[in-house]
Amino acid sequence: MPSIVEYPTVVQQAMQEFGEVFANEPERQHFAEYLTGLMIAERKNVSGINREFVDPTDQSCLNRWLTQVEWDEKDLNDRRLKWLQRDPSTRYSSRGVIAIDNTLIDHEGKFIEDVGWLWDHADQRYVIAHDYVISNYVCPSGAHYPIEWRRFRKREACAEGEFEDHTKLCIKLIDDAIEREIPGDFTFDSYFTSAGVLNHIEASGRAYVGDLKLNRKVAYLGIEQKLSEVAAQIPAEAKKPIKVGEKTYWYYSRRMRIPDVKHPVRILLFWKQKSDTQASKALVTNRIAWEATRMLLVYRHRWTGTETFHRDAKQQLGMGECQVRKSQGQTRHMYLVCVAYSLLMRSLHQKRAHSWARCKLTTIGQACRAVKAETLGQVIDWIVEKLTCQNWSVTQIKFAFGVQ
Repeated sequence: MPSIVEYPTVVQQAMQEFGEVFANEPERQHFAEYLTGLMIAERKNVSGINREFVDPTDQSCLNRWLTQVEWDEKDLNDRRLKWLQRDPSTRYSSRGVIAIDNTLIDHEGKFIEDVGWLWDHADQRYVIAHDYVISNYVCPSGAHYPIEWRRFRKREACAEGEFEDHTKLCIKLIDDAIEREIPGDFTFDSYFTSAGVLNHIEASGRAYVGDLKLNRKVAYLGIEQKLSEVAAQIPAEAKKPIKVGEKTYWYYSRRMRIPDVKHPVRILLFWKQKSDTQASKALVTNRIAWEATRMLLVYRHRWTGTETFHRDAKQQLGMGECQVRKSQGQTRHMYLVCVAYSLLMRSLHQKRAHSWARCKLTTIGQACRAVKAETLGQVIDWIVEKLTCQNWSVTQIKFAFGVQ
């Protein structure tokens, strides 16, 4: 049933900040409709968003705006990142972290461009999905948001010479962050801790902390061997305690070399118990002078910067619900999700509650519920005005809401 009579405050602010991206008022209205729908619509695709408005335009208008009308989604993304720098809580910092990871977005249709059968490690099955590699920024304040992304395309879907694997896509995101002069250290999981990625970051002069698989070969005491074999040789008295949250782990840190990696690295091994021979985790950095605490401080933001965004964008903002077939529409949908996420993220962790939120917001889900509550209040005000000021009948109001 239609439930929106006015754009929420946070979306009205977005229209003022980003309205120049669009050529005319109807385009700006569609921008506001889409953002509002991403935040509060039950179904966050074109038809679902359009149905949420009491006085909507034809659904085809919103669809054409997303898929055919000329507007620059890259310009929108650039403006979003510049806008985030105006708030101290979301501003870049030398203590910030750039986290890179990929995520699968399931789709129901097989005819959406760039989808393919991909292996989902979480569910241990093949799914029809898009595969996105995304760079995220984590601020010292705890605020985090996406910077940029690249869509992976399977080799058979690419023209000759156009295929780019995950390593190349990761390097493109690294270069993008450096070209934007975004400060901070890079972090990623073992999937991206390849020699190509590590060498590229080292050549740029930046620091990284990556997850390292225990079956990875390293040079230790002049012998090339698996990291798990190295861990088994470390005596208990060489291990030191370190607290991670409420748990205490044991670690050993040493400068080593990895085959094909052209620079020395420091590797940090962890054990759950001091007496264990089998390590539970390993981290690697190109900053050989860093201590274990510094490496952990950088790496812990990998979860904050990637998994949290993936979860909230899928569950709260419909990142995977767009069903348009053309890649242009899917691309714009992703950038609009990034805008919606950034608008809500900047509303979190404020010193005082926003007037529209009525309470201090701490999560994206809570922010979405606050936006929905504001729109409900707008609906009540709208009904009261129609009844008392414009002398509408109850039947007219029901008709406006599609209640026959």
